[in-house]
Amino acid sequence: MADHIPLYPVQSAAAAAAANRKRAAYYSAAGPGQGADRHSRYQLEDESAHLDEMPLMMSEEGFENDESDYHTLPRARITRRRRGIEWLVCGGWKSLCTSCCDWLIHVCQRKKELKARTVWLGCPEKCEEKHPRNAIKNQKYNVFTFIPGVLYEQFKFFLNLYFLVVSCSQFVPALKIGYLYTYWAPLGFVLAVTIMREAIDEFRRFRRDKEMNSQLYSKLTVRGKVQVKSSDIQVGDLIIVEKNQRIPSDMVFLRTSEKAGSCFIRTDQLDGETDWKLKVAVSCTQRLPALGDLFSINAYVYAQKPQLDIHSFEGTFTREDSDPPVHESLSIENTLWASTVVASGTVIGVVIYTGKETRSVMNTSNPKNKVGLLDLELNQLTKALFLALIALSAVMVALQGFVGPWYRNLFRFLLLFSYIIPISLRVNLDMGKAAYGWMIMRDEHIPGTVVRTSTIPEELGRLVYLMTDKTGTLTQNEMVFKRLHLGTVSYGTDTMDEIQNHVITSYSQTQSQASGNNASSTPPRKAQSSAPKVRRSVSSRIHEAVKAIALCHNVTPVYESRAAGAGETEYAEVDQDFSDENRTYQASSPDEVALVQWTESVGLTLVSRDLTSMQLKTPSGQILTYHVLQVFPFTSENKRMGIVVRDESTAEITFYMKGADVAMSTIVQYNDWLEEECGNMAREGLRTLVVAKKSLTEEQYQDFESRYSQAKLSLHDRALKVAAVVESLEREMELLCLTGVEDQLQADVRPTLEMLRNAGIKIWMLTGDKLETATCIAKSSHLVSRTQDIHVFRPVTNRGEAHLELNAFRRKHDCALVIAGDSLEVCLKYYEHEFVELACQCPAVVCCRCSPTQKAHIVKLLQQHTGRRTCAVGDGGNDVSMIQAADCGIGIEGKEGKQASLAADFSITQFKHIGRLLMVHGRNSYKRSAALGQFVMHRGLIISTMQAVFSSVFYFASVPLYQGFLMVGYATIYTMFPVFSLVLDQDVKPETALLYPELYKDLTKGRSLSFKTFLIWVLISIYQGGILMYGALVLFESEFVHVVAISFTALILTELLMVALTIRTWHWLMVVAEFLSLGCYLASLAFLNEYFDVAFITTVTFLWKVSAITVVSCLPLYILKYLKRKLSPPSYSKLTS
Repeated sequence: MADHIPLYPVQSAAAAAAANRKRAAYYSAAGPGQGADRHSRYQLEDESAHLDEMPLMMSEEGFENDESDYHTLPRARITRRRRGIEWLVCGGWKSLCTSCCDWLIHVCQRKKELKARTVWLGCPEKCEEKHPRNAIKNQKYNVFTFIPGVLYEQFKFFLNLYFLVVSCSQFVPALKIGYLYTYWAPLGFVLAVTIMREAIDEFRRFRRDKEMNSQLYSKLTVRGKVQVKSSDIQVGDLIIVEKNQRIPSDMVFLRTSEKAGSCFIRTDQLDGETDWKLKVAVSCTQRLPALGDLFSINAYVYAQKPQLDIHSFEGTFTREDSDPPVHESLSIENTLWASTVVASGTVIGVVIYTGKETRSVMNTSNPKNKVGLLDLELNQLTKALFLALIALSAVMVALQGFVGPWYRNLFRFLLLFSYIIPISLRVNLDMGKAAYGWMIMRDEHIPGTVVRTSTIPEELGRLVYLMTDKTGTLTQNEMVFKRLHLGTVSYGTDTMDEIQNHVITSYSQTQSQASGNNASSTPPRKAQSSAPKVRRSVSSRIHEAVKAIALCHNVTPVYESRAAGAGETEYAEVDQDFSDENRTYQASSPDEVALVQWTESVGLTLVSRDLTSMQLKTPSGQILTYHVLQVFPFTSENKRMGIVVRDESTAEITFYMKGADVAMSTIVQYNDWLEEECGNMAREGLRTLVVAKKSLTEEQYQDFESRYSQAKLSLHDRALKVAAVVESLEREMELLCLTGVEDQLQADVRPTLEMLRNAGIKIWMLTGDKLETATCIAKSSHLVSRTQDIHVFRPVTNRGEAHLELNAFRRKHDCALVIAGDSLEVCLKYYEHEFVELACQCPAVVCCRCSPTQKAHIVKLLQQHTGRRTCAVGDGGNDVSMIQAADCGIGIEGKEGKQASLAADFSITQFKHIGRLLMVHGRNSYKRSAALGQFVMHRGLIISTMQAVFSSVFYFASVPLYQGFLMVGYATIYTMFPVFSLVLDQDVKPETALLYPELYKDLTKGRSLSFKTFLIWVLISIYQGGILMYGALVLFESEFVHVVAISFTALILTELLMVALTIRTWHWLMVVAEFLSLGCYLASLAFLNEYFDVAFITTVTFLWKVSAITVVSCLPLYILKYLKRKLSPPSYSKLTS
């Protein structure tokens, strides 16, 4: 099929071969980072297959540059051609420095290639390779890199670098203007605060790492057990892990204290699923009589090279000293990955991967320093101001006529006008961010919210894409049995007592029959096969259905033993106390637990289970024993699980099966209700399972078993042959019932998703769960609205299939997309650009079976392709990479631990709090910061305009208008409080913002802070500065002191009035700030004798002149604002009026 795909012109074979080699070299150099993992996932095909390797949208220059792997877009590549001076000015210097630093780091940390390994049991010294230390390290810096690292992070911003240069210039006598403290004090303050904040964060990380690394474990040696720190564990060590202890490194499972030779582990911090997973010990070592015998045998484990995939493992276990040597193949069920927790018994394992090579570390990405969009926009504006500053200084020197040492004058002018770019901008914004964080944490409508990254609260107001996890984020991960349908009759939650009565009566009948049979000593024989098929009574059908649900599963009842001393989990023996209160059920799927809990509630209880048998307790307390002959596990391909059991009392063999309706509809006998009822239940948001059975004779079973064991031993196409044998059983099965289980949603998920959708936010659900489950939750949570179609992306494995499927998807309009992780991988490999473009047009996207790295990869793709702000929400350890990759990460403290909420920028307790966090706090933070930033710039511009007017009047002299303290006082005590009180301003009441989420759409356009609004502020500053200065010069008396007094007083009053003009909603603190600043100014007039003539200030002349100038500078703006509100009011004012 792939041959017929029309391709864009591609390279010649020789060029492609060279490119392939180059790419292979690039990937091997990249080490185990992003490049390598992509490479390991799709091994390069041979060079002849280069066509298949090329994405559709690629021309020859794609591989020209070693840095560009084939995920770079044509769009991104065009921008890379801007070389030369323009490129240097437009940030080229930064990328030059960055690439040099990257190259240095790359040289220093040459990553070694990952290799497969042979690990001898208990002999770390036999390892040929040197493996990484088993230490966890989340710190960003060490002792030596801390100060340089923090300073680099600060001075890579143009704003801060500029202040550093200006402050340093004051050490040159010829350039000195005013006092040193006017420049160094603000800069020192900003740096001190930043360094303190980083140091505290870094120390916390250090403490957390140290705690993890110093956990003690028992290591088995020839001389017995020794205690060893987690960070000192090596490859080849035999480690003992107790119940409820974290597994310190990736191990192969050798022995367990459990009789069954298997144990349960909790994997919630690895894959986000809260259910327990069953792991099986290597049978050769489990059979050894005693623990110490592990050292008497000569055995090794061969393990594949470390990989990202947490769901697969290939290896072999070999014992050499037995005759013949024992070889056992190892798969994922024989492994214990790091960061999982042992849930039952004690386990002994041999360490195969440590430190950076463990699955959990390979699946986490390094946290990046997040910078808000608003900060980047302000950084652009400061660059524009800097250009204006240079232009203004050059004009001044030119008007002077380049006399004398003009370049020194140029530099003096640059320093005089340096207030155009105010240092207080960073101080105000950082304090503002801290204030927003404090407000978010104090909001009683969203209790328990924690702001962990104080630098990006404005991002909450700019989000376009929201990526959310499913399990534990949208759902509570608590399954409840809701519906049982028998074809003719359906039972809901309110009619479960009827089922209970039927079960009780049917079991009391069978018991009395059994006692009668025993009396007449007739052997029990199968009644059903000989009797003609009559329509059975409802009671017997319910009995059969409940029994099937109670038997067809992989659930194990676990009993907590009463003895306080022995905190071991014991498997129930027949003689043990089967009391209900200390029994818990464990399974790898919460659905199965819900079904078994339901059968217990209607009277049929699972009391014990091991690998070969299980026991049920009837309502009357009788114990029924069933021998488990075969179990066919659930896989994502077959979508069903089966079990063959033999009833001990009657020796009947029954094959039970349950699975998804798509898989079961072809297996069960013909009926007319199954499809319709499945559809009805799915629309209610229930997860449906179809249950069926088939009775087997002894001969039928023996024939099946011989064919099955033969298929399991075959070397070629084993999986296919086994599936074919099982399918021979799966024919004409008797349909028993249809069950509906509900995964309860978190509180208020539906209205919250509705609100976010109305706010113009596109929601993507990224989950590790199965496709059916994910689709079901997408419907029930209204992520996909009822009217929308769902397009399920068919599984694709190669380029041709991906091409056809993408074309099929392109024809659909306004439908939600559901795609599995592996198909997504194929699409991104060949058609990344097209796929993302199509997916972005969907109202909702659901990606299921996603690995943690895939989730992060999707977030990065959206950032690159759309350039919009992304947010990630999750609650488990598997969401950490996605949360760290997104522009704004929100963690939910859930059942899956606190890992996500600790790694996130904002931590909340419930999903519904996101609505208020974005609509109210996001909106306010962005609007306030935009107003604050522009106002602080206005404050600097207005005084620079006055300086320019003053210099031009006095023959272009580079003399400061206001000396020393006046300048410091102007930026601090006289105007600081009113300007900073803008952080209390709000344009819309919180209730209105939540009621009309559509208002949020305006924010994403970024209109509150743009070059347009900035230019308006520049014009206002020039107008006011000009009026103030010319007014003072026109009205001034014989002395120069009077100009300073009149213009400075008018300037302060103008600033205070301008704050009042900018405010949209008054707060009592704002009024206090206005009067406090005015009071401070009036009080300080008495002390500033060197600047002001006190006798002149107290005259009426002074008062009327100041008032006149102030009125002329502010009144026109008030009139303009009034007209604008009348003629083109903003959208929110229409709602509030």
